[in-house]
Amino acid sequence: MNSHVIVLEIDLKAITQNINYFKSKLQQSTKLLAVVKAFGYGSDAIAIAKLLEKEQLAYYLAVAYTHEGVALRNAGIKTPILVLHPQVQNLNLLIEYHLEPNVYSFKLLKAFTSILKDQNKKDYPIHIKINTGLNRLGFQPSEIERLIVNLVDKEAFKVHSIFSHLAASEDLNEKAFTLQQIKIFKEVSSKMLSKLENVPLLHMLNTSGIINYASEAQFDMVRLGIGMFGLANSSKETNKLQNVLTLKSVISQIQELEKGSSIGYNRALITSKAIKIATIPIGHADGISRNLGNNKGCVYINNQQAPIIGNVCMDMILVDITTIHCKEGDVVILFDTQDRLELMAKKADTISYEILTALSQRIRRKIK
Repeated sequence: MNSHVIVLEIDLKAITQNINYFKSKLQQSTKLLAVVKAFGYGSDAIAIAKLLEKEQLAYYLAVAYTHEGVALRNAGIKTPILVLHPQVQNLNLLIEYHLEPNVYSFKLLKAFTSILKDQNKKDYPIHIKINTGLNRLGFQPSEIERLIVNLVDKEAFKVHSIFSHLAASEDLNEKAFTLQQIKIFKEVSSKMLSKLENVPLLHMLNTSGIINYASEAQFDMVRLGIGMFGLANSSKETNKLQNVLTLKSVISQIQELEKGSSIGYNRALITSKAIKIATIPIGHADGISRNLGNNKGCVYINNQQAPIIGNVCMDMILVDITTIHCKEGDVVILFDTQDRLELMAKKADTISYEILTALSQRIRRKIK
């Protein structure tokens, strides 16, 4: 049992409320794919998946890699799982655990078809990724005629969905580019639908896409990831969402230092006056960026900001508590609201996604 003093609290009721908020923007017939990759955006993928399955909140789940899907299956999850970035060497494992691959290249399609035939599989569900401008994964629009030839009249698999990914759905300055992506997807998917025997689901929108383009590109399904956790890439929308994640620690030790004392590794800070400091058992091994050291980041003790001083250590940070009334053992908040999380990300010169997904597995997860 993990009894570590660093705790990430996860509010499942808040996740449910956030999902329902996004569903309120959709037509009742539109299906939801919940993205739980990267350990559920650094939270607890298994706990999130169990909630989604129990409450029937998601039609599909999605992970990045096969082993993430295997972990969900081993935890008893039965919901269909799309693997967004499968690798050729893991295709047998993917089939063994009834996972569904995103097929994004002819090489992958050929390899998977061969394995399915060897195992005498019929109508195995696959998903086809179209590259409409993100230029990360997927078939080019110029390859669609050749792709169709490789998809029709095949017994081994059945295309369950065709999808693409918007490059800048959160940036309305890029609306023309986004609308062009949607136009390309509509044209390509229309060609494919005219040739396929079955009717696959179409999906393109992520969290920001749901907010900004639900009327233009809702299609049959949407993909919700970071929005489940109360973050929407828009302060206006984020304010309508519930906070899900709270990261806490404690004060291990308090010390009073004289003027001229050095703080931490490399003597990064030499005090210009007498100060009082607290040692907190959390560091860059837990996902606290070194960019937050030397007065850039802060923690909250008794609802007061305590700046992080000196360099962030592997397992500890030091904070200035000269003006804060507190004692050893008191609770320390790293973030407990979306605003505080976003501030941490800004001070670390990154985005909230990276802060969350960097949170170490040694941090204890507590379901609320």
